[in-house]
Amino acid sequence: MSVDLHAIPHRDPFLLIDEVVTAEDNRLVTRRYVDPSWDVFRGHYPERPVLPGVFICESCFQTGALLIAHRLGAYGTDAGVPVLTRIQDARFKRMVTPGQTLMIEVTLDEELGGAYYFTGRVTVDDDPVLRVTFACMMAEG
Repeated sequence: MSVDLHAIPHRDPFLLIDEVVTAEDNRLVTRRYVDPSWDVFRGHYPERPVLPGVFICESCFQTGALLIAHRLGAYGTDAGVPVLTRIQDARFKRMVTPGQTLMIEVTLDEELGGAYYFTGRVTVDDDPVLRVTFACMMAEG
């Protein structure tokens, strides 16, 4: 089954995934090009633009939400809305600058009582950018 980006409620300018690269039962890999014209760069270190870490984390969280939808076979908001319930141990390894491409890999570590526990890893050119563990649940939409 292919994974449709419409499976989550996020839309431009806050949809931080361009495409799904790999979809497995417990793992999803997505990609995001960091467009130099992105408005955030006008104000986040404009002389030396850097992608804020919160956007890198959010790309993981959105990938996790897509993985939930993929597992449930639920697309759109019929099954509810994915919500973030926990962020732990976010470790940033390097900065991301305009023109780079994020590769976002999210693995489901455990599913327990409607909660989904994930590990997210982000790389640029195979170099580690972020490792984070987080949890999501489906909330009524």
